[in-house]
Amino acid sequence: MRLVIARCSVDYIGRLRAHLPLATRLLMVKADGSVLIHSDGGSYKPLNWMSPPATLHVTAPDEADTEAGVAEVWNVQHAKSDDRLVTSIHEHLHELSHDLGTGPGLVKDGVEADLQRLLAEQIQTLGEGYTLIRREYMTAIGPVDILARDAQGGTVAVELKRRGDIGGVEQLARYLELLNRDPLLAPVRGVFAAQQIKPQARVLATDRGIECLTLDYDAMRGVDDVESRLF
Repeated sequence: MRLVIARCSVDYIGRLRAHLPLATRLLMVKADGSVLIHSDGGSYKPLNWMSPPATLHVTAPDEADTEAGVAEVWNVQHAKSDDRLVTSIHEHLHELSHDLGTGPGLVKDGVEADLQRLLAEQIQTLGEGYTLIRREYMTAIGPVDILARDAQGGTVAVELKRRGDIGGVEQLARYLELLNRDPLLAPVRGVFAAQQIKPQARVLATDRGIECLTLDYDAMRGVDDVESRLF
């Protein structure tokens, strides 16, 4: 893990274009190749980022950039697309590198972990013709619970919660924004699945184009006969 605090401007060049003007920011370079740009606000969400696989090349600025005060340029090139993250560094303020080793990953509570396992095993709960790509699909900002493919071959990202609230919908929306940058996956749509989904979360999900799915935990475990219910 490499952390650099620097005065810099940032440009994302690819299917989407974005510019961050000159300011003091935190640059985070992870061992998996991802690069994230953070400010002192915005909670844990980066201002911009490049997800792996990607390669970072540090180069000297050209004459025009040198006259503008640029000391070095970081070019982060995605390995599977033409997307680039270009960071023009004017001044290094602080730098720290540390080997974090291999982490154990996120340990979820029993019900959420079981829901993920059961839904992966019963992937057609999402709909006929669905197939599982993988559980815990890693992104630069965390793992997507389930990545699947629908009957038409489209990619579907599933976020699982025991109780679904607005925070869970916003989390899925961030994953979708990132996944849709990958030309091998895009377009990616979202499914927000939970045992209970709050009305406000349903409204927000609909607004974001995300499907909601209520899961019957007992039925999925085989301890409840749905067909024999009176109500």
